[in-house]
Amino acid sequence: MSVNVAVVGATGLVGQTMLKVLNERNFPINKLYLYASKRSKGKKIKYQDKEYTVIELTKENIANDIDIALFSAGASTSNEFAQEFVNKGAIVIDNSSCFRMDDDKALVVPEVNSETIPDKGIIANPNCSTITVMPALKYLSDKYGLERVVYSTYQSVSGAGMGGLNDLDNNLKGEKSQKFDDQIAFNLIPYIDKFQDSGYTKEEEKMINESRKILGLKDLRVTATCVRVPVRYSHGVSVNVELKKDFDLKDLIEGLSKAKGVVVSNEIHPTPLKVEGKDETYVGRIRRDNSVKYGLNLWIVADNIRKGAATNAVEIAQEILKKREE
Repeated sequence: MSVNVAVVGATGLVGQTMLKVLNERNFPINKLYLYASKRSKGKKIKYQDKEYTVIELTKENIANDIDIALFSAGASTSNEFAQEFVNKGAIVIDNSSCFRMDDDKALVVPEVNSETIPDKGIIANPNCSTITVMPALKYLSDKYGLERVVYSTYQSVSGAGMGGLNDLDNNLKGEKSQKFDDQIAFNLIPYIDKFQDSGYTKEEEKMINESRKILGLKDLRVTATCVRVPVRYSHGVSVNVELKKDFDLKDLIEGLSKAKGVVVSNEIHPTPLKVEGKDETYVGRIRRDNSVKYGLNLWIVADNIRKGAATNAVEIAQEILKKREE
């Protein structure tokens, strides 16, 4: 089954990676539409053996034969244009934060809750750090139950787009940051996104609320501290979990290693450099937390631009095709 696909935000870091993943997976594209802002209008992008011209994103330029639209152009763009694509017959997979907590929008990590994928409308791609931890937590939730979860993230600069990558490179040359509030080279910035009245940042609240929604555990006790680190790609998350049932650590590791989308490497520990460019979530440092009754520590790493964004969106698109073929 070949379909017509649009990539909105096609010239950005995630948009370019979406095209790369679509190509790698030989996604069955009939027509491809590449949209971006007026600034990128007319730019040429090669996909497979064909060159495409970037179309300025306006309501008048939205084609009426698009089947699937992959959005990665920011929340304000999604808010303005996603429904316009739906009105013209497309199903939208949106990578921004715009629709994630809407009650009527599915928030999807295919390994975890593919059954929630609708056949029309708008589907939300979760936050990159939330995606990183979900496959492992889904297994633990189903097998042992979750009592409480504590996240401490170590998020790469590419999570802030090209501006974040540029800041790291420029800091190393002695220049000041433009994207971040502080120097990131040789440094840690102990917050991501804007602070809320609660003292948490928007990034931390995203992880908390999205985890509850994806796992279907609205009363899950969960907290997060999100930190920007001077790493180019891949987010690491230290996850401390209190389970509802006791466990045999060897059995837990064996079961987790069989979970969909999870690679367990408890001897050669996953690092951002080792995980960069891969599509799975990598889990290591699996050990008991003896300070609580059924405690567990995990270290989870995933490429934030691939699995944390582009790959997850393409996997949702693959699930849509699979459901249509069935």
